[in-house]
Amino acid sequence: MPDDSAHGPAPLVVGVVPGQHPEVLQTAASLAKSLAAPLICAYVDEASYLVEWDPARSAHRLSLHPDADDARIRATAKELRSVVEALCAPLGIDWTLRTLAGDPARAIGRLAAETNASVIVVGTPERGIGHRISAALNGSVAAWLSHHQERPILIVPAVAPAGRK
Repeated sequence: MPDDSAHGPAPLVVGVVPGQHPEVLQTAASLAKSLAAPLICAYVDEASYLVEWDPARSAHRLSLHPDADDARIRATAKELRSVVEALCAPLGIDWTLRTLAGDPARAIGRLAAETNASVIVVGTPERGIGHRISAALNGSVAAWLSHHQERPILIVPAVAPAGRK
């Protein structure tokens, strides 16, 4: 890996998804601000698969659902950009949003390796039986990264609603 220290601090990579609990992005933004590091927000489109990896741009992908893919991806990216902008702009954080394809854990891991990220920030699975079943079938992004990455992984839990544990 090339030494990017002459170009400033190494970035932080944070996994983002629509409807994600806000603590993940808030924690990543706070850490990026305190380290004066850029923040790379990574959204992984699981309905696409990786065809070619180009670190300078988003992944070249093919959709498993090509008829609805482009409009859906653009709408999701627009939604995520507005959420990230609303949080990061007031803090003066340099940020980007990358749309990736394929398995979320592996895509985020590849992005972190290619950008020489100092840390990867991800959330815990959402609460509820549906999310638990999905995590059991698909695996946990945080668990996979913690076992297959050489970089530090910061796993941010969702804050439980008042009165619930």
